[in-house]
Amino acid sequence: MKILHRSILKELTFVFILTLAFLNLILMMEKLLKLSRFLSGVGASIMDMIKLIFYLQPQLLLLTIPMALLLSILLTYGRLNLDNELVILRVSGMDFKGISKPVFILGTVCFLLNSAVSLYIGPKSSIWLKNEIKSVITARLPMAIEEGTFNTLFKDIVIMIREKPSQDTFRGIFIYDGRNKNEPKVLTAKDGRIYMSEGLNTSLYLREGSIHIAKEQSTTELFFERYNMTLRLESDLPSKKNTELSPFELLKEIKERPQHDLSLELELHRRLSLPLLCIILTFLGPPLSLMAGKAGRLGGLSLGLGVFTIYYVLLIYGENLVKAGKISHYVGAWAPTIIMGLLGLYLFRRASNR
Repeated sequence: MKILHRSILKELTFVFILTLAFLNLILMMEKLLKLSRFLSGVGASIMDMIKLIFYLQPQLLLLTIPMALLLSILLTYGRLNLDNELVILRVSGMDFKGISKPVFILGTVCFLLNSAVSLYIGPKSSIWLKNEIKSVITARLPMAIEEGTFNTLFKDIVIMIREKPSQDTFRGIFIYDGRNKNEPKVLTAKDGRIYMSEGLNTSLYLREGSIHIAKEQSTTELFFERYNMTLRLESDLPSKKNTELSPFELLKEIKERPQHDLSLELELHRRLSLPLLCIILTFLGPPLSLMAGKAGRLGGLSLGLGVFTIYYVLLIYGENLVKAGKISHYVGAWAPTIIMGLLGLYLFRRASNR
């Protein structure tokens, strides 16, 4: 029995690692595209991008670990079913619980790993990601603004400078500010300095200049000695503040914030339900592999993707109902997981009684 379990567990782990790497690569493409748009304008290096990709992994693992677990179960046990090895094991006297023992071992490891990611590693990685982005912007943004050229790094703003005495100081500044479509502005200044302000905001400190404001058929001209502009890059940041909070910090914020703000409650319950999903999938995966029949790996892959599509549709729909005030946040956050759990227990029990 130990040899059989070790052999199945070895195949199961190998397929799990390959599936996890593939899913992470697929989901990372969208985030990587967003990051590249955000940082390419400031001249981020390849090493900077590698660091950011590394810090993005925990956010992806929270979703991909349960997906990879179910797909690895369906692919491995689907192959065993296709080769009639499951039939041989049951004829030889092994019950369905014994056949599924390697799944329970891998599912427990995935539960512990996903719990660590959800409760500790994920929030830390979000903070590291934010700090790394800030570090890259602080170091490379001033270098990206070149003298004698139109710079369009910032959303709805065009900057041109005549001279650049140092990395972060400019002279002869011309700025077109089109953020307010009804009142576009043209700013000129003798000199200025760019720096990082609170959070990830970028500020441009200008001295001795003027502002020309156009409104319909009239214009207004203002003169200033000192003027501070807050600038935003062309793309938004890929991170959200809620992901940076630990479970204890989420609980503290929930107590301090008003009751109508349910985003924190949903974030907390998502952190708890996704690791628990790994345990549920250990009961759901083996009987689903039998349902795939002789379709083999392709059938298991299609079935697994279909199950997760339904799960995430229910999860997103439930969260939207919570935000709309239609149902309680407990129901919206836990209903998909409970449904999956009941379905898994029913199918596992039915498969055991055959």
